Amino acid sequence: MIASKRQPFPTHIMIRLQPLTRSKLYILTLGLTFITPIIRAASTLFEGGTVISFDESFQTPVVLQNMSLLVTDDRIAAIFDSDSQGDVVIPGDTERISAEGKILSPGFIDTHRHGWQTAFKTIASNTTLTEYAFRYGEDSPVESNFIPDDMYFGQIVGMWESLNAGVTTVLDHAHGTFSNETSTAYFKGSVDSGARVFWCYAIHDIPNGYSISDQMANFQELAHMNSDISNSTVEMGIAYDGFSTASMEELQSVMEFTRRPHRTSNISALTTHYLGGPWISSNSPQLLNTLNFLNTSFPIVFSHGSFLTTNDALLLRQFNQYLSITPESEMHYGHTHPHSALVQDQAALGVDTHFTYSADMVTQARLWLQSTRLKYYGQVIDQNWKIPSNNPMSVNQAFLLITRSGALSLRRPDLGVLTVGAKADIVVFDGNSPNLLGWSDAVAAIILHSNVGDIEQVMVDGQWRKRDGKLVAKENVNRDEANQQFLKSARRIQGIWKDMALPVLGEDSQTGVPFGMALVQDVVRGNGTGY
Repeated sequence: MIASKRQPFPTHIMIRLQPLTRSKLYILTLGLTFITPIIRAASTLFEGGTVISFDESFQTPVVLQNMSLLVTDDRIAAIFDSDSQGDVVIPGDTERISAEGKILSPGFIDTHRHGWQTAFKTIASNTTLTEYAFRYGEDSPVESNFIPDDMYFGQIVGMWESLNAGVTTVLDHAHGTFSNETSTAYFKGSVDSGARVFWCYAIHDIPNGYSISDQMANFQELAHMNSDISNSTVEMGIAYDGFSTASMEELQSVMEFTRRPHRTSNISALTTHYLGGPWISSNSPQLLNTLNFLNTSFPIVFSHGSFLTTNDALLLRQFNQYLSITPESEMHYGHTHPHSALVQDQAALGVDTHFTYSADMVTQARLWLQSTRLKYYGQVIDQNWKIPSNNPMSVNQAFLLITRSGALSLRRPDLGVLTVGAKADIVVFDGNSPNLLGWSDAVAAIILHSNVGDIEQVMVDGQWRKRDGKLVAKENVNRDEANQQFLKSARRIQGIWKDMALPVLGEDSQTGVPFGMALVQDVVRGNGTGY
C-alpha cells in the first residue's frame, strides 16, 4: 500500500486528545490550521448507545454506557457522554442515528481466509484435510475449471457474507492466482466488495505454466492498479508456502521480491501456512528465522500453527509476528491445535475455508473460548480428580482475539478498536433482540449470546456496508446482478465437482506419513446414517 495512504490523520488537521475518566474516555478537540483548502467531510453521529472502546493502559475492552460516537470521513472523530457534549463540534449536516439500546463494537478481523472458494459451499461438509488438498485447494483441479467470473463473483459474495456478520477486515491468503486473468478478477472482486481486505497474492509453483516470474509481474500490475483506486480499502500483500520445500533459487527470489516488490509501494503483510507435526507443512517461525526472514518491516502471519514449538512461540514474541488460529477449521479438518492457546499473546483468529462452515468471527471466538476452557478444565480434573477453582479464559480475551489482536497482527493499531482517531470500522448490534434482551455486559452479550441477525449496521472506513439489517453494496456494484451471476457460477462449479471421483487414498500420505482411521461416531444404531 502507498505509504501516504497510511497517514493516521489529514496533514492539515492538528488533533489534541483530552484523557478523561475511564467512564468518559476521550473527547476530541480539533485545532484547525488551514494549510490547504479543506473539503467538508461526511459525518455520522451515533447517539446514546453503549460503546465497546479500548483502554490502552490496561489493554482491555472498556464498556461505556450512554455514549455518542462521531464519525468524520473515515475516522472516529469523537466519543463523548451523550448528556454532555462538551467541546465537541458537530457539523450541521451530520447524519444523526439513535443508538439507544444498541451496542457499538469495533469491526471484527479475520486473519486467515481463502475468499475465492465460495462456490464450493456445502459440498464439502464432511471433507478431510487430505481430501481438501486433492479436490479444493490450489493443487487440485481448480485452475483448469475456474474462470475469471468464478473468481470475481465468488470473492465479492464471500466478502459480503463477512460484512453481513460484522467482519470488516479480512486477511486473504489468495491462492486462486492461477493466471493473470483469474488473479485480476479475484483482486477486483476484493475491491468491489467494499470490505477492508489485506489481499495476499499467492506466489506458488503450479503445473500450468504460470511461472513465479509471471506471478510477480502480475502482482506489480495489480499493485499499481490499486494505488490508482482512490477509495480502495484493499491492501496488497504476499502469500507464500514454499519456505520449506522450494529451491534456494526460488526462495531467494521470493524473499527479495517481498522486500522490494516495486519502487512505489511496500507490501502490507506476508502470510504462510504452518502446520507441523504429521502434516509436515513446516513454514515455521524457526525456519524463517534461519532464513533471516523473520525480522521484517512488514507483518508475517503464520496460519494454524497446529504443532508450533516453544521456540516458535519465543520467536513470535521476539519479532512481533503473529499466529492465526482458525478454531473451526482445525476441528473440522483434524489438524487440531494442541498448543495454540499458549501463545495467545501473539495470536488472532481466522476462518480459513469459509465454504465448509461459518464465516463469522463471533462463532470462531465462541468456539475457541469454550474449547480452550474445556481443555484446561480437563487438565485439572485429570490431576487426581481435582475440581477447577477458576475459569481458564474470559470473554474479554475472546473478544480481543477478533478485534484488537487481529489489528496488531497486521500492525494496524488504528483497526479493531473504537477510539478517537481509529478507522471508522463499526458494527452496531440490536441490544433489544430476543437473545440479547436483558444484557448487562456488552462483551459477554456479543461473544456468548449474539448471532448475525442481531447486526443492524456495519461501517467500513466510514462507509455503510450494512444499513438497517440489509447489505449496502458500493455505488458501482449491482448486488442483485452479482448474486445471480454467482449462483450461475456456483451451479456450474458444483456440477463439475459432484461428477468428479473422490480421491483413492493409499496406506501412506504424499509425505510418507501413514493414514489412520478415526473411530466413527453415529446417532443411529446399526448401519447408521452414513455420509
